[in-house]
Amino acid sequence: MDYRLNDTICAVSTAAGVGGIAVIRVSGGEAVSIADKLFCPMGKGTSLQARKPNTLAYGEICDEAGEVIDQVVVSLFRAPHSFTGEDTVEISCHGSLYIRQRIVELLIRSGCRGAGPGEFTRRAFANGKLDLSQAEAVADLIASTSEATHRLAMNQMRGGFSRELADLRTQLLEFVSLVELELDFSEEEVEFADRARLTTLAHHIAAVITRLADTFQRGNAIKNGIPTIIVGETNAGKSTLLNRLLHDERALVSDVHGTTRDTVEDTINLQGVTFRFIDTAGIRDTADTVENMGIDRTFAKLSQADIVLWTIDGTQPVPHMEALAHKLIPLCTGKHLIVIVNKTDLLDDSRLTAIHDSLTALGISPHSIMNISARNDTDIAPLENRIATLANADDTGSDVIVTNARHYEALIRAQKSIERACEGLACNYPGDLLSQDIRETMHHLGEITGEITTDEILGNIFKNFCIGK
Repeated sequence: MDYRLNDTICAVSTAAGVGGIAVIRVSGGEAVSIADKLFCPMGKGTSLQARKPNTLAYGEICDEAGEVIDQVVVSLFRAPHSFTGEDTVEISCHGSLYIRQRIVELLIRSGCRGAGPGEFTRRAFANGKLDLSQAEAVADLIASTSEATHRLAMNQMRGGFSRELADLRTQLLEFVSLVELELDFSEEEVEFADRARLTTLAHHIAAVITRLADTFQRGNAIKNGIPTIIVGETNAGKSTLLNRLLHDERALVSDVHGTTRDTVEDTINLQGVTFRFIDTAGIRDTADTVENMGIDRTFAKLSQADIVLWTIDGTQPVPHMEALAHKLIPLCTGKHLIVIVNKTDLLDDSRLTAIHDSLTALGISPHSIMNISARNDTDIAPLENRIATLANADDTGSDVIVTNARHYEALIRAQKSIERACEGLACNYPGDLLSQDIRETMHHLGEITGEITTDEILGNIFKNFCIGK
């Protein structure tokens, strides 16, 4: 895509389809003069070029022959006080596809170029209105589907992550300046950098970078849906439970053993967090080749899950349940496990007590055991609350959570560089080697915010944006 920054660009910024109102954005040095060619003020209104910035103008958009296309409201912004940092005009018209197309055609005939994907945001980055991580947060904000993803994107767009990185780069710059100052006076054997202080600083920087990198798994789960797997034996009620959680008949339910032979996935928002529920093939000994393939996928998905909902058929013998527990429990280490005793509508209190006692004897916390009847939709709401509580329990307590794979990769590279510097300090390496490792760390952190970047990287980032943003 040709991103010529001296062009004046235009695009429809509202979503595709028919709506009450559409917004057409124009940005660039000629934005006001080009829009003024099409704009006819109503009543005693003035031309756009004569108006003060940050004002609204009501009038009509007319073609070259004077034919009225639509009545519009025009928002006027002057550089540098706009999203892009350039003169910007936003035309609010009726949402007709014909009207939008006609206005864009008129703008292009008057001197605009159609904007490419993300070109407005790229200009905001080029003009210093946003750094690169903030620009990427714009796309995340547009794509946010839950309170949690919206909160993370807003924090990043407001510069929370950028401030953390800026503080690290300031500390690194101080570090490398002291080391390189020593190199300038190497013949005099002057020591400007206290090695003990530098070691403390390097380990602090390494700890912060590691903390940020460690949030990626959590951030990625929030962004794409926290993987929550439903496992258990055949006919334990797993598919019925999935349908209850999704409030939709998503999975096929049957009394025939081995009905589910592949994973069934869907997402739902619980208390502001998106969860990706995964129904799996029932675990049992079988000679059926296809069913065994499904069971293998169950264990593969289990390794990827954050939350495990082990669903038990409460009507089955307790030893049967205990045999499966020895397979499942070791695989749930480091995961949140909820043991769901299903079919309580068919169980009496003594039976429930025996099941709970057996599970507790296996080392499962009583707090992790819940009773439901999926068929009767009994106690599903408390289960949903428990699942949502587990997601909140993983909150790091920090507003800065990494959700972008590109940022994570750069942090890992920065982590390796700063760890080499820590090792160099411990082994009393020469200053030039320390300086190289510190500068590499700064380089990788700069890749995140765009202080270090290339046109190829920018192209890869902004090609995924929608046109008009």
